[in-house]
Parts: sequence; structure tokens; C-alpha cells
Amino acid sequence: MPDSARETFPLRVNGVTHHLTVDPRTTLLDALREHLSLTGAKKGCDHGQCGACTVLLDGRRVNSCLILAISQQNAQITTIEGLGTPEDLHPVQREMLEHDGFQCGYCTPGQVCSAVGMLAEVNDGWPSAVTEDTPELSREEVRERMSGNLCRCGAYPNIVDAILEAAR
Repeated sequence: MPDSARETFPLRVNGVTHHLTVDPRTTLLDALREHLSLTGAKKGCDHGQCGACTVLLDGRRVNSCLILAISQQNAQITTIEGLGTPEDLHPVQREMLEHDGFQCGYCTPGQVCSAVGMLAEVNDGWPSAVTEDTPELSREEVRERMSGNLCRCGAYPNIVDAILEAAR
């Protein structure tokens, strides 16, 4: 594509502002993976149905394959790479390891980002399809809230255990 069809804009990812020059039709997922070499978010279905591409946008979980990067110039984007370090893991990351909440690992970054966003939603009192009043973090509640993140290996029981433990 000719440079005249590209746009230059800032994108704040994991606390660092990057200036990208890309086709304005570039998704946030492709910008992260192809232009910033942040490959934690995965391209699974590319239709927003599997959750492998989940990142946090201003603290809320989103499917990055459905969002244009150029529309996020004023947002704070957090990827799995920005949640913790090998020396200081985020509590959800730590519990995923402790509870063996992964098998092949393909969905794990999206699962972790979604869990972090989901726990914030619960703390903010957001209801779900199984919530009656004040959300109580039960197994059923976690399963419902994480239903947008698929795991082809079937590690769901361990993922739920990890999330419940991280919430404590």
C-alpha cells in the first residue's frame, strides 16, 4: 500500500507510547503483533468469538481483532506482556501456573487478560447472566463471565480454580 494511504498515530501500549504508520484498516491485534512485536495476544478466529486476542483497553477487556488500532489513540492498552514480569507475575498469571490452568498455552494470554478484566468488573459490581444482586464470585459466576474465552484443550476447571484463587 502506498505511504499516502497510511496514517501515523500514537498508540499507548503497556505504558509506552509508540508512533505507528499503518493502513487505517489495521486491527489492534495486527498492530500489536506485526508492528510492535507483542505476540502474546493470538489470532484465533479473527471474528471476536474465541477470546484468544483479548487485551485490556483502559482496564476493560476487549477482543483486539475487532477494533481498529487507529481508533485507540487516546486509550491505554495493556497486553499480557504488560501485566507482570517473570520475576513479579500478576496474581492471575501466578495462579494459572499454580493451578495448571493451561495445556497448549495458545489461549492463555487471552484467558489471563480476560480474567483480570473480569475481576475488575466483579469488583465494580457489574452483573452477569447468573448474578442476582451483588456479584459473588462462585464457580458458576466465573464460568459465565469467562464464556467468551475458549480453550480447545478443555482446561476450564483449572482456569476457574486459578481465577478464584487469584481473586482471594
